[in-house]
Amino acid sequence: MKTAYQILEVSQTADDKEIKQAYLNKIKQFPPEQKQQFQRIHQAYTEIKDHKSRLSYKLFKQNEADFNALLNQAINIPTQQSMTAEQLNTLLSVCSDTDSLFNFLSDQNQT
Repeated sequence: MKTAYQILEVSQTADDKEIKQAYLNKIKQFPPEQKQQFQRIHQAYTEIKDHKSRLSYKLFKQNEADFNALLNQAINIPTQQSMTAEQLNTLLSVCSDTDSLFNFLSDQNQT
C-alpha cells in the first residue's frame, strides 16, 4: 500500500507549497470522472496538506502500532478502545511535533 507521500510523489520533507503543487498536478492527470484515482489523490492530500495534518499522519499512519502501544500505556486507555477526538486535540495542543509528543507520552507513562 502506498503512503500519501508516494501517491503525491513528494518527499517526507516537502513543505505545504510543494505538497499543494504536487496535488494540483496529480488531479489534472485524473479528472473527477475517474473517481477511484481522484479520491485516492484527494485523500493523500488531506492527510499531509499542512503541518498539523502531517504530524497526525506520521503518528497514526506511519507508526500506528508503536504509537498506539505508547499512548495506551501513557494515558491508560484500554487496548480495545481508541482515543477520543478531545484526547487527541489535547495531545496535539501540548506538542508541536512528533518528538515532543513521544517525549510527553513517555513522561506521562513514567509518572
